Amino acid sequence: MKRKSAIIIAFAFLILISVLYLIIPKPADQQGYETEILVQNLNTPWAVDFLPDGRMIFTERGGRVSIFDNGTTKTVGTITVTQIGESGMLGIAVDPEFNTNKFIYLYYTTENGNRISRFILNETLQNETVLIDRIPNAQFHNGGRIKFGPDGKLYATTGDATNSQSAQDINSLGGKILRINKDGTVPTDNPFGNYVYSYGHRDPQGMTWNPLTQEMYSSEHGSTRNDEINIITKGGNYGWPLYQGNQSAQGYIKPLIVYTDFTLAPSGIAYYNGALYIACLRGSQLRKITLSIDGNSITGEEALFTNLGRIREIVVHDGYLYIATSNRDGRGIPQSGDDKIIRIKVL
Repeated sequence: MKRKSAIIIAFAFLILISVLYLIIPKPADQQGYETEILVQNLNTPWAVDFLPDGRMIFTERGGRVSIFDNGTTKTVGTITVTQIGESGMLGIAVDPEFNTNKFIYLYYTTENGNRISRFILNETLQNETVLIDRIPNAQFHNGGRIKFGPDGKLYATTGDATNSQSAQDINSLGGKILRINKDGTVPTDNPFGNYVYSYGHRDPQGMTWNPLTQEMYSSEHGSTRNDEINIITKGGNYGWPLYQGNQSAQGYIKPLIVYTDFTLAPSGIAYYNGALYIACLRGSQLRKITLSIDGNSITGEEALFTNLGRIREIVVHDGYLYIATSNRDGRGIPQSGDDKIIRIKVL
């Protein structure tokens, strides 16, 4: 009798698991790609990076920083942030010399502005050193992506914080891409003698580099569509608010591509195998842009994974793509298990 009861319970459990498998949304079947959900039930994951030993470290906009390792997620820091609208805990970057110094860099919002800080990661994040403070912040347009470039410098995207005129002011930190030494000082070869590397940006939220040419690309939110993918040059003026999209004039750099017919709301961006992969929020897709051999023109486009809702982040690590959904950011429609970090294998 006990054996029969055990068999019935086991059978019922298998049925339950099968039902759950069917009702929990899976990434869309996409020819040429295999997917695996690594982490779910998150609250607006914003940025992802990797430690040298392969562990994944990521932020959530409410202030939490966590490490994912072999199926287990552990919180290593809870930072006090000001989370209003698009602000809060945003970008993360692991120092290229992490094995020596244990440095982790964060971009987050305080009551007085956006801040870039360096922490030491032991078991938890400790010993904060503020590198740049009072970057303009607002409910909208905070930028927030930080990454190390091929030159070993830390780059940061900042939004205009709804003050569009600041984007053309090279003495303002708003509406810019910044370039920073790891100790927070200004690199001697920056174009304007301050942190500003490029200007005339509205709300850039992603950047990446071609590892072969070291060419830099950035994604940027436009005003009423006009979302842009730009090739970033030192000292370049990208036009906002004087020009955007296909508008331009002498002295202003036009985008590699601009979307005038629909809104992508591009956020994270990554380069992989001759293409740019762009995490799109309102566009609800991972957009693949195939580049020419020199990387300066586009030979094709494709919308991928269009059933996941808003996608915030895309990074490449060890031959895989990693994306993070953003359906719990106040603008999406959360699905079962949201938000998620998903690993994608390109076949």
